Amino acid sequence: MLVLKFFYPSLQNHGERFVFIAEWYDPNASLFRRYELLFYPGDGSVEMHDVKNHRTFLKRTKYEDLHLEDLFIGNKVNVFSRQLVLLDYGDQYTARQLGSRKEKTLALIKPDAVSKAGEIIEIISKAGFTLTKLKMMTLSRKEATDFHIDHQSRPFLNELIQFITSGPVIAMEILRDDAICEWKRLLGPANSGLARTDAPGSIRALFGTDGIRNAAHGPDSFACAARVRCF
Repeated sequence: MLVLKFFYPSLQNHGERFVFIAEWYDPNASLFRRYELLFYPGDGSVEMHDVKNHRTFLKRTKYEDLHLEDLFIGNKVNVFSRQLVLLDYGDQYTARQLGSRKEKTLALIKPDAVSKAGEIIEIISKAGFTLTKLKMMTLSRKEATDFHIDHQSRPFLNELIQFITSGPVIAMEILRDDAICEWKRLLGPANSGLARTDAPGSIRALFGTDGIRNAAHGPDSFACAARVRCF
């Protein structure tokens, strides 16, 4: 908290606010709802607006269970019993003030590399990531499709889904600055053969076989990561 006060000396200004784009999964309607979440650090109050309908969803209300240190991209926060995933900054001011803070993303060790999980996790740790959650599971076809939503138009999608659901995987929530970009860099190129040439120290170069059996995967966006309900 002392560090936050040092870098953000104006946080006691009651007029200051930070804005995030957040998403909530509505189980009754089986769909994701997107909100603009406003946080006022001066008095700890929150406000929410429905992005699609351009309506106020929650008027500015003091809420003691949300704190500035909770607000970083990829994190999940509870606001009046609704779990929201923070997807993006809502304005340039928030991005400038808080943009250097930590982010969370989802990482997946594929069936072909589960036996090498210990070595892969050690590489992840040495790269400066903090492992905050870990779970071994077998993905359903829907979960696998959600996780690879960025590949929907790719011709190899069916082969990819078939492989990723063929055995257990290890899902991890990892934390560090610029988490998505740094995780993609640590993964290396999707084709393991190319990775061995262009990024020989990457996870796919070390543990992958080809473009499908390439050891690990990560979403290209926080929105994609939020749609995979592993934890």
